[in-house]
Amino acid sequence: MSQYALVMLLAGIGIPTLAALNAALGMRLGSPVSAAVVLFCVALSSTLAVWLASGAKGLGGVTEAPRHLFLGGCFVAFYVLSVTMIAPKFGIGNAIFFVLVGQLISAAVIDHFGLFGARLSPLTLTRATGIAVMALGVWITQRA
Repeated sequence: MSQYALVMLLAGIGIPTLAALNAALGMRLGSPVSAAVVLFCVALSSTLAVWLASGAKGLGGVTEAPRHLFLGGCFVAFYVLSVTMIAPKFGIGNAIFFVLVGQLISAAVIDHFGLFGARLSPLTLTRATGIAVMALGVWITQRA
């Protein structure tokens, strides 16, 4: 479990870093959408390299997958485009604050109802309090 936690910690570090880098690229290119296209090309190349190196299975089952499972790609595109456009004007910290609050809310709902095949984890009063404390902590860091 500690390996999972470390990987997710690194992913968390990557989110605001991605926002700052892509926002700066968008400003340099004069187009946040162009920066997003570059990011997705680099991401696709990186993912293909890992996929090929890992010897992962083929994509044969992709045509039978329910269409709603592909919405994840739309959410990634929305995140990248929105943070690339908004972060330079709103601030990286402010943008990520609202991203984190949104993540806390959606994660609680997904876990509570076991949506999309997620492990069921009911929203108890203790868990809701913990989520509220986390949101409050993130808010406090942005007040200064």
